[in-house]
Amino acid sequence: MCTMKIEPTNDDELKDYFAGKKLFGDDFEIEEIKEWYDQEKEGCADLIRLRPNRDEYEYHFLNVYHGYRHLDHRRLRKALGLGSAFGYEFLPVADILSHIVILETSGFYRQYENERGMRIEYHKPSVSGQMIFPTDSFDLLTCFGVLHHIPNVTFVMSECFRCMRPGGYMLLREPISSMGDWRKPRRGLTKNERGIPVRILDDIVKDCGFEILRRSFCGFPVIPRIGRYFNFSVYNNRTMTMMDAVLSKMFAFNTRYHRTKVRHKFGPGSLCYVLKKR
Repeated sequence: MCTMKIEPTNDDELKDYFAGKKLFGDDFEIEEIKEWYDQEKEGCADLIRLRPNRDEYEYHFLNVYHGYRHLDHRRLRKALGLGSAFGYEFLPVADILSHIVILETSGFYRQYENERGMRIEYHKPSVSGQMIFPTDSFDLLTCFGVLHHIPNVTFVMSECFRCMRPGGYMLLREPISSMGDWRKPRRGLTKNERGIPVRILDDIVKDCGFEILRRSFCGFPVIPRIGRYFNFSVYNNRTMTMMDAVLSKMFAFNTRYHRTKVRHKFGPGSLCYVLKKR
């Protein structure tokens, strides 16, 4: 039985991961990927089960501001969502989509009728990350905060590129900090999730062949705190989302990966892309 490298074997390897020079998990073998997959497949669903308002989607205006408003909606027909749960992230364009497919590790979301009338076809992703869909299948692909739950990010992104039609779009948003020390339990997080360093994420996107139409930062730490204090969804609010974008751009120089000091944390928490396949 394989023992997964949850803890790097030497100090130099650990320093490279926390310095953002290497992405932990991206070079795993299939046995290690399977163990990670088994540990993560119900992770997000378990967190959602604990929410009293689990049917509420908190990022509509964030997705519109950094993503949907920059697309040519006339080209959108068939969409694929990675880890899209109930599919609520597609609501801004649901009226023009003829087919929505979602890859989800958990069967939890399929138990609920989509009350907003979207017809969704669910599939369970393979352990390896290889997708069952033919090449050039989708006009739109969304991946909002999902890749950081996956070990072999580079391979999964290459599959996303393969499955998109020429002229198709991908909307991508991922955390860009380590999210703490992933070797230890962290409140509100799944076992293995870790953010993706900015430089590595940029390289993966470019090396897969995507054209970057837009690249923007979001998730300035003060903004979510305001939402938690006043108990409202800041990223469903136009003013707060735009304020977040301004602050994230102002502090874009401060994108240290492993943020151990207070000053490290005054920077954007996530990076958003609008990508296109030529």
